Amino acid sequence: MLALCLMHRAGATELSYPEILLDDVKHVATSPARWEETEWHTAGWASLAVVGTALVVDRPLRDEMRRHSGNNSFITQVERFGSQYAAGVVGGFYVVGAFTGNNTAVQVAQDGIAASLIASGIVTPTIKLLAGRSRPRADEDIYNFKPFSDANSSFPSGHTTEAFALASVIANHYDETWVTCASYSIAGLVGLARTYHQAHFASDVVAGAMIGTLVGKSVVSYNASLRNGKLALLPDFSRGLIGVRIAGRF
Repeated sequence: MLALCLMHRAGATELSYPEILLDDVKHVATSPARWEETEWHTAGWASLAVVGTALVVDRPLRDEMRRHSGNNSFITQVERFGSQYAAGVVGGFYVVGAFTGNNTAVQVAQDGIAASLIASGIVTPTIKLLAGRSRPRADEDIYNFKPFSDANSSFPSGHTTEAFALASVIANHYDETWVTCASYSIAGLVGLARTYHQAHFASDVVAGAMIGTLVGKSVVSYNASLRNGKLALLPDFSRGLIGVRIAGRF
């Protein structure tokens, strides 16, 4: 059965946050179905960049990091922006926004949670499982892939995905050069830290950075269109129903 569903979003309070999260997940998951030639070309070049990094950079960077690895407190602290510190950053934006009435800060927190959930909670773990790449510290071949192996989960980097997802959300909400530079610089250092600790190859980091950035930008753009009252068309699937859902605010 084909149907056309109209979802009315008159205000942010009409949908619970779990519903907003589900909406974002559906939007990102179905994005390839809406890609045009430009987006497919971009995806192709991104894939080539990851493969090129794997062929040219992975081995020499791994060997270099092995020669210099050790206990570096700065790198260890920066690395946590791809895990527990990321949650603190999101929470900080929400608290500041809620107490000061700053809608942008609240939106950063909301979009940051959605982007993190999708990028580092769904997309990256799925690819990790399918790829099954061994980590640099495993002393195995750099191209050792064992799909559906719980022990092998190097590709892509989850910490880097998380860091870049949050960085892209922040950078796309604040039109300030220093904010963009600071956000992506910290995210880049997270990726560097993962190679320093021999947890990931360079191509793992590049792939994670691309996933996090693309998902973060997509979530911010989609939610901004809803907040501004624009319409968005989404495929809608349910039992016995295949249709198109129009999401917007009226």
